[in-house]
Amino acid sequence: MKKTIWALFDDRVGSNNSIRGILQNLPENQFEIIEKNIEYTPLARIPNILKGASLFGIAKNSKKQINEPYPDLVIAAARRSAPVARYIKKKSHGKTKIVQILHPGFGSNLKDFDLIFVPEHDKNKQHSPNIVYTIGSPTRTSIQTMKEAKEKWEKVFADLPRPWTTVIVGGSVKGKPFLKENYVGFAQAVLDLKKEIGGSILITDSRRTGDEARNAIMDILKDIPAYTYLWGEKKENPYMGYLACADNIIVSGDSVSMACDSCATGKPVYIYCGNNWLTPKQLRFVQSLYDNGYAVAYNSPKRSKFKGGKVLNVAQDLAKTVCELLK
Repeated sequence: MKKTIWALFDDRVGSNNSIRGILQNLPENQFEIIEKNIEYTPLARIPNILKGASLFGIAKNSKKQINEPYPDLVIAAARRSAPVARYIKKKSHGKTKIVQILHPGFGSNLKDFDLIFVPEHDKNKQHSPNIVYTIGSPTRTSIQTMKEAKEKWEKVFADLPRPWTTVIVGGSVKGKPFLKENYVGFAQAVLDLKKEIGGSILITDSRRTGDEARNAIMDILKDIPAYTYLWGEKKENPYMGYLACADNIIVSGDSVSMACDSCATGKPVYIYCGNNWLTPKQLRFVQSLYDNGYAVAYNSPKRSKFKGGKVLNVAQDLAKTVCELLK
């Protein structure tokens, strides 16, 4: 009989992709996966120490999804979903196990979680024997998804000159706006790279990029042959195709998920960190990618000789750990 897994999704794309990355690496014949889409109210901002194991801060329609029969496992990601996962375990009288991606937040009872997958750069938070540390976070990028995406998108980009440089732009982060010096600097880094190696770009951005930065970047890069997919465009998202088809990738270091997606391809990855933009935690993360040979800084003297080849596949490793938990 298949084990049942509830996957708690919300409006955070990076968190959802981390969950999906693990799910797609689980054996299909062993698990029944049920998606639960969680919507939050403004009360979700209240610290977890006050919410406990509850559905406090969850919209009414979402609460209706959380009922018996409870699953064998819940997979949740980030702080806001942790009280929901703990509530499900409590209502199941401990039958349901919890796998939490990213630290559940101060005030969460860590003993309630059977496994917590935490990136190395978050090691300064609470410690617990059920925490498994990883380099980066799990992503949807795998050999199979890359193969399928390449077959689909390579012909779409076929008229663009090679090499194809995938350009992934982030934006503002907590307490750190995407300042002009950084978005102009990022665009200039792409421009300098293409002057050096030629070819074209496959460019996308984030909702955090903002109109001012987006417009400025596109203006600076306007003379480079490009396929674009910018935030808010009403067409099919080529993101996985960008990763699969890239000859090399330049990505801003403000997003763990985007950088991990890039490093999961095995392509040469160049990371732009800017000036006084990234948080200390983000800088620790980026450094871990450098130290382990997954990427180099865009302005590193090693860049021209960096050929990639080392694949970051956190999701595959964590899926094996989940299977062991459910034996």
